[in-house]
Amino acid sequence: MRRTLATRRVECKTLYMHRVWVIAGFLLAVGVLSGFVWSYGYRQALSQLSEKAEADLELAADRLSTQMQVYQELAVLMATHPILHELDQPADIRQAEAMLLDIADKTAAVNMMYLDRKGQVLVSAQPVSQLNMAEHPAFRRAMQGALGSAHEVTPVGDDRIYSYAAPAFGPFGQIKGVLMVVADVQDVEQTWRGSTEAVFFVDAEGVVFISNRSDLLFWSREEGEAGLTPPNGATVDFASTRVGGHELWQLNWGRYLPRDALHLTLELPVLDMTAEVLVDVAPALQLARLQAAAVAAICLAFGAMLFLAMERRRTLAEANAVLESRVAKRTLDLTVANDSLQKEVAERQEAEAALRRAQADLVQAGKLSALGQMSAGISHELNQPLMAIRQFADNGTAFVERGKPEKAAENLGRISEMAARMARIIKNLRAFARNESEPMGRVDLVQVLNTAVELTQARLNTENVAMDWQPPNTPVYAWGGEVRLVQVFVNLINNAADAMSQQDERLIQMVINTGEKLSVTVRDIGPGIENTEKLFEPFYTTKAVGSSEGMGLGLSISYGLVQSFGGNIRGTNAPTGAMFTVELEYYREDEAA
Repeated sequence: MRRTLATRRVECKTLYMHRVWVIAGFLLAVGVLSGFVWSYGYRQALSQLSEKAEADLELAADRLSTQMQVYQELAVLMATHPILHELDQPADIRQAEAMLLDIADKTAAVNMMYLDRKGQVLVSAQPVSQLNMAEHPAFRRAMQGALGSAHEVTPVGDDRIYSYAAPAFGPFGQIKGVLMVVADVQDVEQTWRGSTEAVFFVDAEGVVFISNRSDLLFWSREEGEAGLTPPNGATVDFASTRVGGHELWQLNWGRYLPRDALHLTLELPVLDMTAEVLVDVAPALQLARLQAAAVAAICLAFGAMLFLAMERRRTLAEANAVLESRVAKRTLDLTVANDSLQKEVAERQEAEAALRRAQADLVQAGKLSALGQMSAGISHELNQPLMAIRQFADNGTAFVERGKPEKAAENLGRISEMAARMARIIKNLRAFARNESEPMGRVDLVQVLNTAVELTQARLNTENVAMDWQPPNTPVYAWGGEVRLVQVFVNLINNAADAMSQQDERLIQMVINTGEKLSVTVRDIGPGIENTEKLFEPFYTTKAVGSSEGMGLGLSISYGLVQSFGGNIRGTNAPTGAMFTVELEYYREDEAA
């Protein structure tokens, strides 16, 4: 026994260590795979980010070049204007200044100047502090016969300007003068400052001259270095790495610049500058992290399900032996229980069949009870036509003997009408008294109510009960059984008559409501309902105990019949008397199918 316990402990320990090594190896593999996915996803995201950044950089460069080209073309076009070459009189100078001022205002140029060959300012749109531009780089280039350009910072106000100088040639190709157009770089920046990516333009001396981030203006780059240095010479954080052929900068240059950025450059020889852009790589990092996390989560979930499946399989294998030993015992118990249940099911089925028979007998008893209440009136209804038939027959015989066949024929016609009336009454009584369960289907509700009124009319006439019933001109089709519906409304009419038996004025109103729901209301002007909650309970009645007028089953039977049609019946107290509402389903062709 001890040896067995020791062996089992060793096996459990070995199994535990095996599981630990398997889990550790699986986690290591998931970590390596996630790292590979992160690296690959990061490089792919950087490539997509680089394409977008390159397009943004080209767009910014094109925008700047296009805006500066306006001033370049302005210098070339205005250099040959005839007004600028006829400045002999003061009036000519004023006219030229007015023209330059008007053009400068319309083109948003800072200033426009016309210089002679020595660089002397002959006329300008705005007053200038420096009247000789001989040393200006743009002027020197224009004196060589080409379009000159230069950028600088004004001594007063530290405004950044960009100048274009175009030569004006004489009739023999000699240079007569130079037209210089000065543009404010800050005005140009206003159209694209604050855009999403940080873009800046570095001149040939390595100074940031134009940017949509004002924090970078006048930062400089030493020759051979990648980063930038603030104009005050302060030391800032900077590091440069390359990932998959992309240059990445790590910097801390302010809240409007990214900490980790993708750096791209674009040469602009026309402006003698280099366009550069810094794009935040945080979205690429986030995307790579999400991809790696998703792969890790999927692998871990798969591993967990696989581990649980293996554990479950092992547990099931261990429990299988125990379960097999219990199956035989449980099978015997289940066999005994099954026999007992089958016996209970048979007893329940017999009880349900007996209940259905009792319900059918109860419905038939309700019919017979209603017929018993109506027997006196029905006898009167049948006796009266019989007496009339006898009288008309005697009259017809007398008219025949007197030789008046037309009068005899008239009496015979009345006899036929009386016989038809008796046949209709007997037909309704036979249908009402039948003990059968007719199938549910389309029922003309108007005809049902007419039959119920006809069956109870004798009693109502005997007890002086007025019936307010105006049948519609068109049939109204409901879903149900015709005989059973007649019984429901016969019970309601009889109950209404019973309720008003102790008063002089007696009136029953019956109306069909054909709105969204189909319903019939039966209303009397009696004393009302004492307890609406017990109204449809079996054997509940307000009549005296032992009375021959009923046992309190009529409303209970009616409630069950209406429920079997999928409808509902409810009783409430009206301002005068009681009102019963029978709700039924409209007949539809799809239900019949």
